[in-house]
Amino acid sequence: MSEKAIQNAIMLAASQAGMTTWRNNTGQAWAGDATRLKDGSVLIRNPRPLHAGLCKGSSDLIGIRPVVVTSEMIGQTLAQFAAVEVKTPKGKLTEHQQKFLAFVESRGGLAIVARSPDDILNAI
Repeated sequence: MSEKAIQNAIMLAASQAGMTTWRNNTGQAWAGDATRLKDGSVLIRNPRPLHAGLCKGSSDLIGIRPVVVTSEMIGQTLAQFAAVEVKTPKGKLTEHQQKFLAFVESRGGLAIVARSPDDILNAI
C-alpha cells in the first residue's frame, strides 16, 4: 500500500474516532511576475521564494482531538494539537521529523508515527 493510501485511510479512521486532521504539505516554490512564453514555459521576473507548510520536518497530518479535562477544570472539552507522521511499514523518520514530533509532545501535544489506521485509533 502506498504512503498516500495509508494516509487517506488514517485520515478517515481519525475522523470516525472524532479527531480532525488536515494535510500539511511542505516545500518551496517561486512566486513573482509570471509570463508564459511561446514554447509553453513560464518566465518569472522578480522571483521570491514561497515556503509552504509549517516548518521543515513538520508532520504529514496536523489536527486537533477533543480532550475532556479533569473535574478540577470543570469538565471542559479542549482541543489538543496533534501531529501525525505517516510512514509505510518500512519508512523511517528523518532527523527533522523526529525533532518536530518531540517538540509537539514536549508542549503537551499528541505526536504519532502512523503506519496504519490502527496506529491512529490506538493513539486516540
